[in-house]
Amino acid sequence: MAFNLDDIKKRMAASVDALKKEFAGLRTGRASASLLDTVTVDAYGSRMPLSQCGSVSVPEPRLITVSVWDTGLVKSVEKAIRDAGLGLNPQPDGNMIRVPIPQLTEDRRKELQKIAGKYAESARVAIRNIRRDGMDAIKGDKSISEDDAKGKSDQVQKATDDHIGQVDKALADKEKDIMVV
Repeated sequence: MAFNLDDIKKRMAASVDALKKEFAGLRTGRASASLLDTVTVDAYGSRMPLSQCGSVSVPEPRLITVSVWDTGLVKSVEKAIRDAGLGLNPQPDGNMIRVPIPQLTEDRRKELQKIAGKYAESARVAIRNIRRDGMDAIKGDKSISEDDAKGKSDQVQKATDDHIGQVDKALADKEKDIMVV
């Protein structure tokens, strides 16, 4: 495997982006259309994202509405939202499903902080694994002199530190967001 710093940086950035997507699905007490991004619906004999079954909107700060395009899927969409583990209780109304966002309790906020911390730690581990791959590539490339290898190792470490800093900042922002009443 040849050493490529740009590829390493891209992979690390992808880990940070994946973390931000996971954070978007973590409830903070305010309605957000991205809250339902992770919901998949049993429709037409397969599983598909909720966004392919209807349109999601946020008419009020504590309410999400889903306009289901096919009347036959209303029950499936309702069940998918209820079973998604988000602690939401959808209420069907014709082709419209109303999803009220309940106020978060202090215990639930602390639990969400722990979950956010686990997501962040997973992202840190992924970034460290990418760093290890980069270091292994440097060691495995016999055409690189010892001084060049040291310089490239320093570049990989700097990229790692930068991306782990981004993870820490995203976690701090999310924890602050979760604790806002």
